[in-house]
Amino acid sequence: MRLNRYLASAGLGSRRACEGIITAGRVSINGHAIKSLATTVAPTDNVRVDGRPVHVERPAYVLLNKPAGFLSSRTDPEQRDTVFDLLPADFPRVFHVGRLDRDSEGLLLLTNDGDLSLRLTHPRYKVEKEYEVILDRPFDMGLAEKLLAGVFIAVDPPHPDAPPERVRARAEAVHRLAPNKLKIILRQGLKRQVRLMLLAVGYEVQRLQRVRMGPLKLGKLRSGEWRYLEDREVAALRGGPEQPVKRRSGNVAR
Repeated sequence: MRLNRYLASAGLGSRRACEGIITAGRVSINGHAIKSLATTVAPTDNVRVDGRPVHVERPAYVLLNKPAGFLSSRTDPEQRDTVFDLLPADFPRVFHVGRLDRDSEGLLLLTNDGDLSLRLTHPRYKVEKEYEVILDRPFDMGLAEKLLAGVFIAVDPPHPDAPPERVRARAEAVHRLAPNKLKIILRQGLKRQVRLMLLAVGYEVQRLQRVRMGPLKLGKLRSGEWRYLEDREVAALRGGPEQPVKRRSGNVAR
């Protein structure tokens, strides 16, 4: 098995992230430092990252209904609650696929499958994410076209000392579920994108819940609960590219 795939299968991130671990010289095999991305791993090899042994774990796929107030993070210097606190203490090591900010709720996928994580988060795959949003006041559907065309929002720069970058963020679809409640579908994955897009057209988000990622739906899972994915759900997530969505706005019957 290629080393980057081995590390991804061990729950250390996507293959691309694991390539960075390799080239940084953090990996050793049988006591020898490794930096070559072409390295392969045999079943009997002793693989270590930062001196700690690494083992391939059985794939785990978990759907979690993230409550508000929990961080999408493994640890927090301020000792705040994280989504991993909702799992049993002896749960296999998994990582979150994409993020929901602390105040947001809903569907969060946890897995140790780096390949699947890459497929669901890399921009080239354009996986849909669907959100239900409650606003501070009734929404003017005349502004939906701005969200579909794209608005500029500030995102964190690649370097901490650099100023925020302004990028065009746009929705694929906007539906009104109630006067102050929207369904918004994205194929981008920018940090706090829904909140910042709506703020750009004059609205504050009071509640945001992700209800779908690609073919995977939150369903009736209660806040703070989790379940393993069924085999058919994992197969669907591995499926081919989704069909293009005609960017649209409109009302939807409640």
